[in-house]
Amino acid sequence: MAAGLAAGIFVSGCGTPGAPLPPSLKLPDAVANLSAARTGDQVTLHWTMPKKNTDKLLLKGALPVRVCRREGTGACVQVAGGPTFAPGAEGSFTETLTGELAAGAARPLGYFVELENGHGRSAGLSNEAVVLAGAAPAAVEGLKAEVRRSGVVLRWDENGLAAAVRLHRKLLTAPAEAKGKDGIFAPGTEPAEQNLLVEPETDAARTGRALDKTIRFGQVYEYTAQRVMRVEANGATLELAGPISAAIRVEAADVFPPAVPSGLAAVAAVEAGGGVAIDLSWAAVADADLAGYAVYRREGAGTWWQISGARPVVGAAFHDGQVEAGHSYRYAVTSIGQSGHESARSAEAEETVPNP
Repeated sequence: MAAGLAAGIFVSGCGTPGAPLPPSLKLPDAVANLSAARTGDQVTLHWTMPKKNTDKLLLKGALPVRVCRREGTGACVQVAGGPTFAPGAEGSFTETLTGELAAGAARPLGYFVELENGHGRSAGLSNEAVVLAGAAPAAVEGLKAEVRRSGVVLRWDENGLAAAVRLHRKLLTAPAEAKGKDGIFAPGTEPAEQNLLVEPETDAARTGRALDKTIRFGQVYEYTAQRVMRVEANGATLELAGPISAAIRVEAADVFPPAVPSGLAAVAAVEAGGGVAIDLSWAAVADADLAGYAVYRREGAGTWWQISGARPVVGAAFHDGQVEAGHSYRYAVTSIGQSGHESARSAEAEETVPNP
């Protein structure tokens, strides 16, 4: 009888429920990747909406978002509430700063977003994204460009403002492979967009001028510019950028010949068998678009004649075997680019062919 009672108690214990679980609050996970950027007086926020709630369950339906900001360590003041985004979507928000926030000295301004469930509850604020409040730098005016052999020269009205200038370049044509590692060409495929920052303490910033050496001839570019102030705050460097200037379009046509050759020397020689010749040599031109050279000759003050043939000479040397003993000759060399443009003639070199 006792054994039966014990068995009954054991069976009954197996069916006893455990402690009740707390009901799910269905709180969406807090945003962890909020970022903020200010251009002129506009601040734009970006973030990714969570896909799950704090119970690791998938969220369903769009979620309302509350946006707030604070100066320094003050209270977070709501600036927007009500925009909704689906779980996993990319969220964004833009506001225009007015009044005191758009005036005065540069100072930190922090933004947060908060996601709420259907009952107005949240898992807390997002990470803080900080921009600078205060007066933005003035817009860059008078931006213009000129294509030169060394690159694109950009100019703008400086107006004596002590701020860096960020030049943004966008490639409008198909990316091109570099032709070489020397000159203004960079190795690899050209990036679609690049930035060039002109520091405020440089001569370029004071004169409103910069040189972009990384362009590639034959390409079309678009440039814009904006002034940028940088402030150290809370151990980080923050930027306050002014409005983006009007865009200018630049066609980098290759109309420039390579550099003029230098160091031309002429040496007469008696060849085997009694023939005579003059050997020429010069310093190689380092331009990346160099196709070769052309060699010219004349006697006395006579007319220059190209003696090197229709194709450019490859290498910085030439053998002239079409000379006569006892005659004096003057030589000059030019460099020729891939596009066919030819440089001016080098300094002359003169040599007299000896009698055998």
